[in-house]
Amino acid sequence: MKELLKELIQAESTAESGEVAAANVVAARFRRSGVDARVDIWDDKRANVVAHVRSTGRRPALLFVCHLDVVGPGEAKWSHPPFAAVETGGRVFGRGAADMKGGLAAAATAICEVVESGIALAGDIVFLGAAGEETDSAGASRFIDQKDWLPELAGIVVPEPTDFAVVTAHRGLLWLQIATKGKAAHSSTPELGINAIGSMKRVLDNLENYRINAKPHRLLGQCSMSINTISGGKALNIVPDECAIGIDIRTLPGQNHEEIIGDLKAILDGLRAGDPKFDADIAMVRESGALETASRCEFVSKFLDVVGAGETKAVGFTTDGPQFVSLGAPIVIFGPGNPGFCHKADEYIDISDVEKAVGHYKDIILRFLV
Repeated sequence: MKELLKELIQAESTAESGEVAAANVVAARFRRSGVDARVDIWDDKRANVVAHVRSTGRRPALLFVCHLDVVGPGEAKWSHPPFAAVETGGRVFGRGAADMKGGLAAAATAICEVVESGIALAGDIVFLGAAGEETDSAGASRFIDQKDWLPELAGIVVPEPTDFAVVTAHRGLLWLQIATKGKAAHSSTPELGINAIGSMKRVLDNLENYRINAKPHRLLGQCSMSINTISGGKALNIVPDECAIGIDIRTLPGQNHEEIIGDLKAILDGLRAGDPKFDADIAMVRESGALETASRCEFVSKFLDVVGAGETKAVGFTTDGPQFVSLGAPIVIFGPGNPGFCHKADEYIDISDVEKAVGHYKDIILRFLV
């Protein structure tokens, strides 16, 4: 398990590098245990890996959903090289150690150990290592598009880092870009141009007072909006003709993303009506719905019993989980690692936690499929 975790970190599956190397690492591990594993590659560097353990089919199957990709190491200084997978003090350090190669290694190891034990399964195990959870959920979407072969599912387990909390609800995600357009001119004669950054200032002033109309959720609280990127201008002596901002909105179950986009379009229309030189548009970069699995359904109740948890929890971060709602099975987020370590320098996971996760996933498989 530990060596698998290290190999996965060393695969360096950032958006720039792609997921092929990580997918091949996972497939090789499954094949060593005689498990059917297929690597699906597209666009040269994007990849999913799908493993399938067949059974008598008397019970519904379990689907484990992991992601192969990681965010980049960032600009902050690391104590160890981010993709060296250094082991020290009972921990493995590296980008993706917590999010989520620890859970990925644990789930794959648990499945292989169950298969190697020779235990007869009454339900199938399906494993997905998906591309792009951090960027575009392309792997999850591709898997769903090819879902016709899937057996009936008892439940879906997503081994994201929850510090072993059983998570059944999280907020959704809506990423938007607003771009203002101007007219370039020499900065010595700015009156001959239209300053796109000046136009964006007016947008930002309006967004300062905008509040999304949404009733707070009993578990997740309010939705949130944060303007996280801005770009514009090419040189100090040119009036900028373009400016863009990126907006991250985290939404609640049942919230309509189109209504939010409609509100922002209305703000832009109002600015345009007041100034014929104002020009802006809005585009959706990415969206994912919120997740809410019934915390008292039979699958969740049994899951809580297996892992020794008394209750479910809700979190503010987003996973690929909502991409699988169409499969009609309960979805639970549960895995090793502290979510507070994700996307930070010196990311790590305790080896003991990954070992503990292997035991939990084996117990889950045995409870639902034997």
